[in-house]
Amino acid sequence: MMEVTDYSAELYVAGRFANAGWNVYFPHRDEGFDFIISKFVEGKGEIIRPVQVKGKYPTEGRSNTPVYGYVGKLSKTHLDMVLAMPYFSLHAPENPVFVAYCPLSIIKPHSRGHRCQPAMYKEECPVKRPAFKKFFDEEGLKLIESVKWGDTSKD
Repeated sequence: MMEVTDYSAELYVAGRFANAGWNVYFPHRDEGFDFIISKFVEGKGEIIRPVQVKGKYPTEGRSNTPVYGYVGKLSKTHLDMVLAMPYFSLHAPENPVFVAYCPLSIIKPHSRGHRCQPAMYKEECPVKRPAFKKFFDEEGLKLIESVKWGDTSKD
């Protein structure tokens, strides 16, 4: 089985941003955000977003669950941040099944820090939760260009 690390998840997500026309800037030190993205959007100007990446890697024997995502501490938060979560599967661990791009508005407080669970886990595979569909893949990348990104709700 191929070992996938958070660093490879960060690079995968950075590549998705670059392919969508975003500039990607990596910090000299990992003290919060994994990277910063910027893009000039006609009629909106230069958009800048800090990004944290939290890869989701299922383990053998994981049971079905109606919510699946990140629960834990975020080293930093920002009103315009993106929490990017590439979801991997047991059957093809080298590339994510999909990527969720989540604004701070759908990241909630939790006893362990924060929680953001836009997917579910069913039959050994991550599945997008319908209420969060707009935050995934190309649709999610496009939504990040909104000037109201930080206030975007799931509904």
